[in-house]
Amino acid sequence: MVKEKTPITQAIRLLKQHRVTFSPHLYNYEDKGGTSVSARELGVDEHQVIKTLVMEDDSRSPLIVLMHGDQEVSTKDLSRSVGVKTITPCNPGIAFKHTGYQVGGTSPFATRKAMPVYMEKTIATLPRIYINGGKRGFLVSMTPQSAIDLLQPTMVEVGIKKT
Repeated sequence: MVKEKTPITQAIRLLKQHRVTFSPHLYNYEDKGGTSVSARELGVDEHQVIKTLVMEDDSRSPLIVLMHGDQEVSTKDLSRSVGVKTITPCNPGIAFKHTGYQVGGTSPFATRKAMPVYMEKTIATLPRIYINGGKRGFLVSMTPQSAIDLLQPTMVEVGIKKT
């Protein structure tokens, strides 16, 4: 296997600036493959692969939700937690405008626009997480506490098993 150079994305610059300990993981990205592909390619449990989802509330204010790869977000529960009427996923173009990252390569770190971050609370109980490093086919692993310290997310319980 050829050792590839770690991409230098805005997310990586921020992690290095804050001296966050992380490990880079490149894999063969598959369009619409999601976390099941990255988990398979890296040989890790999909529950440890954390999705970065860009959503917006009923007033079109964007927010980020961090969720286990093997779960979906109950937007109804999230709306209640946030205190708004509705929350819906952003379309890819709007998500790119807010984050500066392509869908499939969205990192919660160093987004173009500052947004509130909501994290499924059980993520904090994992020994290690794999989260997007700002490019398709590129995850970084770190302790959940490192992500929490940097992102200062609001903890929520909005995860439901994928159907």
